[in-house]
Amino acid sequence: MANLKEVRIRIGSVQSTQQITKAMKMVSAAKLKRATNAIVALRPYATKLKEILGNLSSTMEGAVSPYLEEREPNKVLVVVVSSNRGLAGAFNMNVIKAANNLISQKYAEQYKNGNLSIVAIGKKAQDFYEKRNYNTIGNNNELYAGLTFENVTKITNQIMDGFVKGDFDKVELVYNQFKNAAVQIVTTEQLLPLPKTEAVKTSTTNFDYILEPSQTEIVTELIPKSIKIQMYKAILDSHASEHGARMTSMDKATENAGELLKALKLSYNQARQAAITTELTEIVSGAAALNG
Repeated sequence: MANLKEVRIRIGSVQSTQQITKAMKMVSAAKLKRATNAIVALRPYATKLKEILGNLSSTMEGAVSPYLEEREPNKVLVVVVSSNRGLAGAFNMNVIKAANNLISQKYAEQYKNGNLSIVAIGKKAQDFYEKRNYNTIGNNNELYAGLTFENVTKITNQIMDGFVKGDFDKVELVYNQFKNAAVQIVTTEQLLPLPKTEAVKTSTTNFDYILEPSQTEIVTELIPKSIKIQMYKAILDSHASEHGARMTSMDKATENAGELLKALKLSYNQARQAAITTELTEIVSGAAALNG
């Protein structure tokens, strides 16, 4: 009977876990819908801004903005976008692993010399790099509590100021790009200096614009905005990816709990049947002994 009690307790525990994972899946699905709407709405604007910037700057020679200045990458900043919470499968570990590979393959010398810094967006990345004594700048764990363009811009402005001052010669961005609820693509992009492929030539079509006040002034204005939009888009991508990964993870956990529940119920029925058989055998044996 002790075995029956133990199996019964395990069944109750698995049933509770299954209910929790179902609830978490539903919450993530609702949050995913809002996060998906945000990134889908931003992408056309970001694409068009990049296209206009490319068309305007394609005929210009030389650096028209300090954010285009290419320098020897002696000091490097890596921006790692994770989440604040776990239970999202390999979501956080994948982006951290990609950032670590980037550091070891491209910036091992800078890291060795203490010239590599980390800006972590999300508690998981923040904790990972702080525990391993990386040079982490700031703490942005509260960003997701108010994920707006204005709040993201505060972080982006600090990064852009650091680049202009020479605190960083290059800024790389590592995040999960949202494709759908089941697929997140780990992406590494150069944030600063703005890559020439984006800032100088993004379209093969030439347009004859009437510009006011001037082409240089407009491009100079658009480049910082493009950088801020790129950063905001990456964080929105990651935010949608997080909820997609968590929803998928909780769905899988619910399925696994269901399979475990079937196995436990089968085990419980077998143990119960064995206990009943044993009791009947004892009763029959006792009756036979009395009759004998």
